Amino acid sequence: MLRKGLLTANVSHNCKLFASKRHSHKTAVCSLPADYDSRLKGLKVLVAGATGRTGKQVVEVLQQAGVPVRALVRDTTKAGKLLPSGPGVEVVQGDVFQYSSLPAALGDANAIIVTTGASDVTDPLGPFNVDYQGTVNLVALAKQKGIKKFVLVTSIGADETFNPLNLFWGVLFWKKRAEEELQRSGLDYTIVRPGGLKDSVKDGGRPGAIVMRGPGFYGVNPLNRMAEPAGAILRKQVAEVCVAALTEADAQHKVVEIVAKEEAVERSYADLFKSVT
Repeated sequence: MLRKGLLTANVSHNCKLFASKRHSHKTAVCSLPADYDSRLKGLKVLVAGATGRTGKQVVEVLQQAGVPVRALVRDTTKAGKLLPSGPGVEVVQGDVFQYSSLPAALGDANAIIVTTGASDVTDPLGPFNVDYQGTVNLVALAKQKGIKKFVLVTSIGADETFNPLNLFWGVLFWKKRAEEELQRSGLDYTIVRPGGLKDSVKDGGRPGAIVMRGPGFYGVNPLNRMAEPAGAILRKQVAEVCVAALTEADAQHKVVEIVAKEEAVERSYADLFKSVT
């Protein structure tokens, strides 16, 4: 049964399904509502983690909306193979762990979307270096340069100290510490906590509509009996939420948790962000 007051974004109406190389799945190709093109005018966005699976989707959504992108990468050769080609996407080299490389990478961008995350599970310092210190460096850069908007992607479960994912070198612990640094910064921020990330939907399935709630509503720790079980969401949908947060007034200074549900009622991004207090 649908929970009372459940608010979601209209995603299915803006998505088309295309067969993937794996016959049992389809990939959803989505686009923001048309009015966002004009609302995003004047923004230029630095995307940190641009070659990651979520970061690539953010770059694509921005490009489709006509927003100039500076794609921050460590390896420009790798980026050339992974990122979309065409006008509006400029690949810039830098490392979030090396602050000295960031001012030049930022250039004339006036907004930042951060999708970085430690990927090497064998590196015990990965979550500290990437999820925490890298974000701290970007926050410091944003404060110094007067950035208009800072959007940070972390994860559902960041509040759960005893979450099993923290066995991987405290990954959620360091994501939470990064959130706190951003919240103390004085910047105009939005923190987006997605559920389980996926690239495609199974044959016969639908992407579902985005469900947005406040921090701590969802959880993945079986010891946290107060939280709703976390669901999943397409990376493309996460990217759209990040881009929508750049212009939605009610997205300011908020932490939002997002999943997608086929049975959910569809609502605009404005309604979604307004519903979270």
